[in-house]
Amino acid sequence: MTWLVAMRAILHREALRFLGQKGRLVAALVRPLVWLLVFAAGFRAALGLSITAPYQTYVDYETYIVPGLCGMILLFNGMQSSLSLVYDREMGSMRLLLTSPLPRWWLLASKLLAGSMISVMQAYAFLAIAYVYGVRMPPLGYVAAFPALLLAALMLGALGLMLSSFIRQLENFAGVMNFVIFPMFFLSSALYPLWKMAEASVLLHNICAANPFTHAVEMIRFGLYRQFEPVACAVTVGALVLFGAAAVWGYDPARGMTARRV
Repeated sequence: MTWLVAMRAILHREALRFLGQKGRLVAALVRPLVWLLVFAAGFRAALGLSITAPYQTYVDYETYIVPGLCGMILLFNGMQSSLSLVYDREMGSMRLLLTSPLPRWWLLASKLLAGSMISVMQAYAFLAIAYVYGVRMPPLGYVAAFPALLLAALMLGALGLMLSSFIRQLENFAGVMNFVIFPMFFLSSALYPLWKMAEASVLLHNICAANPFTHAVEMIRFGLYRQFEPVACAVTVGALVLFGAAAVWGYDPARGMTARRV
């Protein structure tokens, strides 16, 4: 019961922080909307794409990139949530939280779950705007995609959590965010299908295929069409476990980076 109370308190705190930062939601939605409304037509014309969706029917390019833009929202919000962890650590609130008698992994998991739920809500807000714009998925796909969105958000949030455990100063984390976000996003299937990349470069295709963000996007894409992609799900779960374990290790004062700073 004590563990659940602590998780509820962390979820409540993160929700209040998010509601108090209304510009955060606007900023999270503007970025993918610019890609959807402005760049989609140009990319489609330049690439000459005839995309095949997971359910094997023709869709336009805007419909193809919507799952990738959902992944963009999850990626940026996961990094932003971890940025707040670095800030909390500098202010002392994070250190106070980690000194509680509860297991450290549980506290970090609660922070991760809170940030992931906020990411999923932002992704659904974007899907609602895309629906009004005319980019629509199968109705039941919005429900079926929830587990994929949540799992992808947890994986990307764990990545940010891992990075925050190894970075001491707030200014340094901002630079690392850009170094991680943009290669991870552009070297994926978020904007172009893997077969299109293979036509340009086999090496580029292999890099994109090894990118866990690619598998998170594909899992969301198949989920929106009420299909399950086992390979993408397995890779995403594996990356979540790896990043999460590294984050717990990094925040352990006896073994991680915290011990090296003493």
